[in-house]
Amino acid sequence: MNLWILLAFTAVAECRYQKRGTHSCPDLCSCSSPPSEVVCSQSSLTHFPVDGLPSNTSLLSIQSTNLSSITASHLSVVPLLNNLQLYHNHLKSLPSDLLRDVPHLNTLDLTGNQLVHLLPNTFSHTSLRRLVLKNNLIEKADAEWFLGNSSLTWLDLSGNRLTGVPAALLQKLPNLESLDLSDNNLQDLQPDALKNLHRLESLNLAGNKLSSLKPTIFAHNRKLSQLFLQENQLQDLPATLLKGLPHVELLLLNQNQLQHLLSGMLDDRKSSFQIILTANPWVCDEKMEYLWKWLTIHPQNVIFLEEVTCAGPEALKHRQVISLTGSELGLDKI
Repeated sequence: MNLWILLAFTAVAECRYQKRGTHSCPDLCSCSSPPSEVVCSQSSLTHFPVDGLPSNTSLLSIQSTNLSSITASHLSVVPLLNNLQLYHNHLKSLPSDLLRDVPHLNTLDLTGNQLVHLLPNTFSHTSLRRLVLKNNLIEKADAEWFLGNSSLTWLDLSGNRLTGVPAALLQKLPNLESLDLSDNNLQDLQPDALKNLHRLESLNLAGNKLSSLKPTIFAHNRKLSQLFLQENQLQDLPATLLKGLPHVELLLLNQNQLQHLLSGMLDDRKSSFQIILTANPWVCDEKMEYLWKWLTIHPQNVIFLEEVTCAGPEALKHRQVISLTGSELGLDKI
């Protein structure tokens, strides 16, 4: 009997030794190597899994747990970390030196936490390229989050409580290629807010409270190819809004308050250009002439073309714009 107890004790000891070794893995986590990836997704996890975390970990994903705090000393045990995913946890704050000991970190995803206020320099300690702060409780974006000339190429601030975005913050992000500000409470954009974003290719402003846009708001974003403006309160758009933007291939304007488009706004678009115009209160009178003609000539460029319908006048309500005649629009009276 004593021999069996001794053998069992030896087996347990060897298991614990191996767990501390190069093939260790924290409790409540799963590990794969190579590449060195650690995924922790158990709701019973309440603390950062320091014990057993391989020092050569390159991807660490802690998702849908009860983790409520994280520090720089926690991350110091994984100095080769490249991708840190901390989504759907219970983080309410971050220390300003959080990224101090992970100089190779490329991607940080903090989706679905409870972050409200972020300290200055929180994201200034690494060569971070992708930062996702989606679906938190952030009310104010601060220029002091970053150092000047940040290497960031992707910033997602969607699903927060922002009422504005300071131009000083975006001026520190000259390498930005994708900016997502959707589903906030933005009512306006500063005239020069996007001025320094010469590499910007995708801009998402959907789901805000924008009622108008300055004619030159995108004048410095010549590489822009995707522009999401749907689900706002836009009542009209400048005729020159897309001037100087030859690469725009996707424009979403659905679910706004647009009644007409000014003449020339959609001119000189690429053959691959696509637009959505549905769920706007289009008024089908003589001011609809430009859009009506454009739709007739470019039906292949319009997604859900048959759903672009008249909200007025009463006699044309619910009619497809493309089905109208010049006479019905009152053009024969001009």
